[in-house]
Amino acid sequence: MNAVSPTLAPPPSTLRHAAWVLRENPLTAVAAAGSALLCLVALFSPWLTPYDPIASDVSVALQPPSAAHWAGTDQLGRDVLSRIIAATRLDLAIALSAVSLSFALGAVIGGVSGYAGGRLDRVVGRLVDVLMAFPLFVLAMALVAALGNRVENIVIATAIINLPFYIRFARAEVNVRREAGYVEAARAGGEGHLAVVLRFLLPNVLPAMAVQISLNLGWAILNAAGLSFIGLGVRPPTPEWGILVAEGARFITTGKWWLVAFPGLALMLAVLCFNLLGDGLRDILDPRMRT
Repeated sequence: MNAVSPTLAPPPSTLRHAAWVLRENPLTAVAAAGSALLCLVALFSPWLTPYDPIASDVSVALQPPSAAHWAGTDQLGRDVLSRIIAATRLDLAIALSAVSLSFALGAVIGGVSGYAGGRLDRVVGRLVDVLMAFPLFVLAMALVAALGNRVENIVIATAIINLPFYIRFARAEVNVRREAGYVEAARAGGEGHLAVVLRFLLPNVLPAMAVQISLNLGWAILNAAGLSFIGLGVRPPTPEWGILVAEGARFITTGKWWLVAFPGLALMLAVLCFNLLGDGLRDILDPRMRT
């Protein structure tokens, strides 16, 4: 009588595994909810601001938080909450644009470099080492100072300092996979080298790179705010978290704590949410976590 061989249970789907991770790790669930809330606030900020974020009214200048102004007013009588909400849209737009640009360029450059190997791979590797040798925020400062402190230049500078992370990641992952069976089958089927990289190799490393994207979003927000804080970023009176903190810092010794506390809290929570979300994405997308 033949023994019935036990059958292995299939691995859980990505959605089921994601639900399990969110249940087992409340911080990841909170980070995902916070990130979604930030995106919604950025998307609908023109309709969520209770006051015009730029209009001034000196008759109510430097008022503490109240029923009329939940986060108080600044030195020109502008509603701080309205300016924080409006700044959410700009900061997330800068971060998303910069990270999307660095991700697209870095994935292609790193993928082609890792697939080709040889001299091209060595040259790209040395160029990345040169970029990584500079303190990244100092490099962003130099780029913005040279190009001019406009929003598009802040995006370019932030994308450049994030570029090495994606190049290194894609280069290493593609280098490991370039001799895999499905790659050999694609080449045998007549696919060109660039098509193999773009259609077969990069799609297989994108899930792992999603973790880096989430982490870089937090760094990009912090970088944009830091540039504005030191006067190299967005120019006043445009609402931006770094500008709000810089303007409020002048009044912190006089007891006007709300001018720094609320913008700083918004900045901290945004960076924290994206960082924690990156940790959760790693747990969701890493096949070794699926049991």
